Order: sequence, then structure tokens, then C-alpha cells
Amino acid sequence: MRLHIGCEITYDLPQVTPMIVMLSAHHSRVEDLERPDRLMTTPSVPVTGYHDAFGNWCHRLTAPQGLFTLGTDGIIHDDGQRDPVQPDVVEHPVQDLPPEVLRYLLGSRYCETDLLSDTAWSLFGAMAPGWGRVQAICDFVNRHIQFGYEFSRPTRTAAEAYNEGRGVCRDFTHLAITLCRCLNIPARYCTGYISDIGEPPPYAPMDFAAWMEVYLGGQWWAFDPRNNKPRIGRVLIARGCDATDVPLTHSFGMNSLVGFKVWIDEAQDG
Repeated sequence: MRLHIGCEITYDLPQVTPMIVMLSAHHSRVEDLERPDRLMTTPSVPVTGYHDAFGNWCHRLTAPQGLFTLGTDGIIHDDGQRDPVQPDVVEHPVQDLPPEVLRYLLGSRYCETDLLSDTAWSLFGAMAPGWGRVQAICDFVNRHIQFGYEFSRPTRTAAEAYNEGRGVCRDFTHLAITLCRCLNIPARYCTGYISDIGEPPPYAPMDFAAWMEVYLGGQWWAFDPRNNKPRIGRVLIARGCDATDVPLTHSFGMNSLVGFKVWIDEAQDG
């Protein structure tokens, strides 16, 4: 399957503004790119790239005052299969986890393990460890939080999402990650594209999405508490401890978002 992916984001900037941008497909998908989704800007400015501490591909640039547009447009090959499900994979005791995984057990800016530990153990502590317990966490979060774009708030934490019972996909993800970490299950935050391929209409306007990866059975597995079902066409852009680590754009100055468009569709051959 060939997927057409990309975005166009326009800001109105009151002054010259340095920016860090994460909008291109993750380096783990580079070999799948038929047409790379290189970052483009209007007006054109110099862009440099680097990898951050999590291995995410980032771009640095300085945007001029006025209207400024960031965009990507690429073709990526996908196997066309839904997210894998492996119910028999196991959890690992903390002492058996690889060192590089341990950071995903700790509290972070949006994932307050200290505030939700008692809740996590009271809800899920008696369950058999493994895939089923992680899926039970996703089921709970999916039922507990009411989704709505009108509920979006960039400062909402996992504990606040739990108490308020509403939010957007990043809030679903932060709460599920936190509950996993409270139970000593490594979990990390992911952002990227999820297509509507294989899903019944009507379709909401496309947006970037958040989900989590959980370490079970010696590898990372995608879990999606917002959609709570395996999906076709999941394309990773970046991953980290929580949304703090993976802002799609980070502006070092004031800005107004005046245009936003995202696409991921099955590309036509030719």
C-alpha cells in the first residue's frame, strides 16, 4: 500500500522567530519512503536537521515576521495491515528491563505517576500481568474520557484528564501511559499520522494523532487508547516520554496559528 502523507501549517508571526520542527516521518520509516516528506517553507528559509535525545529527526530554522508556512508532502509504503496484536506477550520485572527502557517507567511533565499510583493499583493491580492488563487500561481510558476538540487544553496532565474525564487524543495517551508506568510497565508517547483506511465513514477532518508504545515481551507494541482498536496506516513522526518531548512545532516567540491541514490517504499508482 502507498500512502500520501503531508501537512501545511501557517503561522502569523509578529517578529522574527526561531523554531524547532518535527513534521517528517520517523527515521525508522526512511526505507519505506518512496518520495521523502522533506520540510518546505514559504517564504523559503535555511533549514538544518539534527537528531534529538530520543533519536527523533528535528529541523531548526528562523522564520521571518509575517505569514509563514511549514509543509511536507511525501509517499510512504505501508504493509496495509492493522496494528499487530499479541495477547500472549508478558510483562518484564523491573530488574530484567534493558537500561534504555527504564526512563519510560518514570513520571514526566504530563504523566504524574505519583498522583495516580494508588488509582492504577486499585483498578488494575489484581489483574494478570501482560497484554491483557495493558488492553484493560486502554479500555478504561477510552470509556473514562469524553473526546472533543473543544476540550483541548495544552496544559492538561494525566491526573487532570482522569479527574475531568474529557480531552483529546494526547490526554487519552498521557493517562494510559501514566497508568502503565504506575504498574511498572514501560510506556512511551508517540505522535504521527493515522489513516481512516478500513474505517466506516463519516470521517472527521484529518489531524495528527497521539498513541503509546508499551514494552512487553522484549519489544515495543502500539496501543491506541483514543481509537482503542488496531488501525491501518499508522506512520510515526516522533516519540518521547510525553508530549513535552515531541512538539510538532516549537516557536521561540509569540505566534498565531492561521492555517492547519493534514493528510494521509491511499495514493494512486503511477
